Amino acid sequence: MKLDDIIISEAIISTYTKDLLNFLDIDVAIAGAGPAGLVAAYYLAKKGKKVAIFEKKLSIGGGIWGGGIMMNYIVVQDDAKMILDEIGIKTKIYKSGYFIADSVETAAGLTFKARQAGAKIFNLISVEDVYLKENRVSGFVINWTAVEMSNLHVDPITIKAKTCIDATGHDASVVNVLVRKNKVKLNTENNQLVGEGGMWAEVGEAKIIENTREVFPGLWVAGMACNAVFGGPRMGPIFGGMLLSGKKVADSIK
Repeated sequence: MKLDDIIISEAIISTYTKDLLNFLDIDVAIAGAGPAGLVAAYYLAKKGKKVAIFEKKLSIGGGIWGGGIMMNYIVVQDDAKMILDEIGIKTKIYKSGYFIADSVETAAGLTFKARQAGAKIFNLISVEDVYLKENRVSGFVINWTAVEMSNLHVDPITIKAKTCIDATGHDASVVNVLVRKNKVKLNTENNQLVGEGGMWAEVGEAKIIENTREVFPGLWVAGMACNAVFGGPRMGPIFGGMLLSGKKVADSIK
């Protein structure tokens, strides 16, 4: 078969453009394709929701890939293991209540299952602002990550969504830009972004699930962003709380 370079280029551009047009108005927009964002997308798409994740990096999976200090294994606990079991990611018991999973298999498996369920993932796209309409977050304002990194003055475009999720991890970047630009009151104990505490896995894992909720009309938090917004310790390379947070936010969004 003789290959035509222009047809190859045309295939990529036309298909991507159709996808982007198709996901301009959706049910759920998720910022961040880490473990919580991927799990949320998987369960929401399974419920029939039209879901898109916008990930600023080239790679999908957030902090999973590096495991602990670049040793590519993660730890999950009993209740979170059920999510990995459902998705088909292998685990092995280390001690009672502690299960080891290969971080590469976990990142790849969560990504594959979210896509197979119907969630669309746009990588290399940054959420630089929120679409705030009548005191409700009604979507994301997006741009190419390369534009952000190059500090170019290039105007973004808007994605409309019935519900938005900040799953951007420690940065909680969506909530941060909402507060910084609009001086709004959040659904936290002091109506502000509380901030993340130091490492304490036991409390951090519990708090991340407790703090998975709507922080402002139309905007939920999931994963490590929960503790960064509502206040709670970080938990390091145990990922059960982040998986359970993703499932909780998916179950909570009607």
